[in-house]
Amino acid sequence: MYFRLIRNDIAKSKLITLTTMIFVAAAAMLVSLSAILIVNLSGAIDSLMNQAKTPHFMQMHSGDIDTVRLANFAEQNNYVDEFQVLEFLNMDNGQIILGDRSLANNVQDNGFSIQSEKFDYLLDLDGNVINVSDGELYVPINYMKDIDIKVGDKAVIGGKKFTVAGFLRDSQMNSMLSSSKRFLVSPNDYVAIKDNGSTEYLIEFRLKDLSTLSEFETAYASAGLEANGPTISYPLFKTLNAISDGLLIAVILLISVLVVAIAFLCIRFSLLAKIEDDYREIGVMKALGLRLSDIKKIYLAKYTAIAAAGSILGFALSLIFKDLLLENIRLYMGESKNASFAAVLGIIGILLVFLAIIAYVSGVLRRFRKISAAEAIRFGISQEKNAGTKRFCLHRNKLLNTNIFLGIKDVLARKRLYATMLAVLVISSFIIIVPQNLYNTISSTSFIKYMGIGNYDIRIDIQQTDHISKKSAEVLTSMNNDRSISKYTILTTKTFKTKMEDGSEENIKIELGDHSIFPIQYTEGRAPVVENEIALSSLNADEMSKNVGDVITVVRKGKDIKFTVSGIYSDITNGGKTAKAVFTDNSEGIMWSVICAKLSHKSLVNEKVSEYADKFTFAKISNIDEFVTQTFGSTIKSVGKASIAAIAIALVITVLVTLLFMKMLVAKDRYSIAVMKALGFTNPDITIQFASRAVFVSMIGIILGTLLANTLGEVLAGAVISSFGASSFSFSINPLSAYVLCPLMIVCSVLITTIIGTSGAGKIKISENIKE
Repeated sequence: MYFRLIRNDIAKSKLITLTTMIFVAAAAMLVSLSAILIVNLSGAIDSLMNQAKTPHFMQMHSGDIDTVRLANFAEQNNYVDEFQVLEFLNMDNGQIILGDRSLANNVQDNGFSIQSEKFDYLLDLDGNVINVSDGELYVPINYMKDIDIKVGDKAVIGGKKFTVAGFLRDSQMNSMLSSSKRFLVSPNDYVAIKDNGSTEYLIEFRLKDLSTLSEFETAYASAGLEANGPTISYPLFKTLNAISDGLLIAVILLISVLVVAIAFLCIRFSLLAKIEDDYREIGVMKALGLRLSDIKKIYLAKYTAIAAAGSILGFALSLIFKDLLLENIRLYMGESKNASFAAVLGIIGILLVFLAIIAYVSGVLRRFRKISAAEAIRFGISQEKNAGTKRFCLHRNKLLNTNIFLGIKDVLARKRLYATMLAVLVISSFIIIVPQNLYNTISSTSFIKYMGIGNYDIRIDIQQTDHISKKSAEVLTSMNNDRSISKYTILTTKTFKTKMEDGSEENIKIELGDHSIFPIQYTEGRAPVVENEIALSSLNADEMSKNVGDVITVVRKGKDIKFTVSGIYSDITNGGKTAKAVFTDNSEGIMWSVICAKLSHKSLVNEKVSEYADKFTFAKISNIDEFVTQTFGSTIKSVGKASIAAIAIALVITVLVTLLFMKMLVAKDRYSIAVMKALGFTNPDITIQFASRAVFVSMIGIILGTLLANTLGEVLAGAVISSFGASSFSFSINPLSAYVLCPLMIVCSVLITTIIGTSGAGKIKISENIKE
């Protein structure tokens, strides 16, 4: 019996059934895709880091090194399982030529290593530890896509010729957010090119228990061991590997939640419209004594069938699209060990959506209790109360066309009826605007302020060299005489000891200089302005349990100096554990210097980068725009694709819901349409009335959606962006896109769909419908 009822009902309402099923399928597909991608990304990262045996703690160090002392520390420390020191040969990017492309303009610190013997292995694209022969070069996987180099191509490194034998996955430096990239060569070739660069050491430890990482970091710092460089730990390696694809998944997850909400609204609206159509029949069934549970089963059976069909279709679509979305994850990290579990989790996600729909339909059907059998049989429709429009009368109207006035009046009179369409348009606006704003934000140059980097034109890094102070002075002298530079500053980083509350000591890297010239964004507080103030990066503040206004003790020249925390900021540079201060320190031991400059004319940037690169070969000169592009490029592309997909999804949703709504509205208002036609209203008049209703609702929806996108959307996006290490965040909005193009797309799609959806109003015959 139920099968026959479902079949007959579907035959009578093909558009409603199809639209509802499409929404269920879309919701199920996106939920399944989110689950599959999350599990695969997590599993792929774990597989990569397990295969490569990623270090739990790594200290990069430039300068002299005492390997015997390090080995003794490792042997005596109970936390340590394995220890090694790897050499990383930093080379000027101009000496690296891959195929016919030089890396001279590359902002990464490119270097060369030999394969590790104990852990921190460099892997091929099959996940195997690479064995490299003389004359062979293995290239970081990033350059396979960025430079389009292939196996068998020639490369020239410091004048020595190599053959590209393959590409490598590096569990430490895969991400473009990692400032360094490792090439792999044989031991003999490493010796041959060693004189062309400067050696940096990677001091690496694997612990017996990762949970003891914090205690080990304290022990390393207290021992006063080599620390002239960034310190990076296992959790940060994991985060860096996850960021680019993780952000794309986060956007898909956000859209999937919103589409599920729209699917529920669509089901609610179609179900209420169906109840409206069957109002008299429901009254008859209640009058005959049928139990409410039996009446509910008739409707529940149909929506169970629609939800089941949509869920199955959604899962099938997720399996089709998952390979496309997993392509980047598989390339950079390999296959996930959780691939089979991902499909199971996808099914569980769809099952939850299915059960939620059934529960929701059951809840909506409770309104059967409020239906009066006598009223339903007598009138055949629910008796709407058109309250709230008594002052909105036609004879008082001086501004609006009569048809537009009647359309707006109908929306105000039947607010509950139009609430569903309004909610869908609000969510559609949200789906379009939030990914667009997120894309505009991370692709803008000002975004670097949230990452611990000021907004300037040229960045000059001086490191991996002797006499940093003297060479920095040379650059500053040149800049002082350069009239094209409007302002500049130098920031020098040194390592100090800080005393913890338990009496232990830890290393802290403090960036000294004037931080007001190129300010960054602070999560809390402000930049230090006097000598006894210090600003901490978010990672340092969390680890030290410090807030703005707290005091920390820094050891300078053997004395304990108290500093007040003036601010907390986000930082992705140098392992994320940094600090900023303005005091003067004349001692040696500069780890690196960064000179930042703003030009009087932006058009001179490329010319000045080339000029300074030729003049100061010991420094790395970067165009800050190119720095952002190369650092965040893959992430920006991922979010850009997601924002385009979001626009397409939102417009399809808007069109389908508007079409469904207008078809149902015409069917519901056939009596009033017939009356208007009898009074002399033409078909174009009626179309204008419906169009004015749709445009009025869409304008309110767009305004609310835009406000919601720029408030709640900013909070949600900020939560995602915090995975970068950016704990402070606000949207960088493109007004033309957010306030003109996006609303225009929604309004146009609503208007066109309304005209198509209400075309049936002209076919309503006066004689047949006034009888009702």
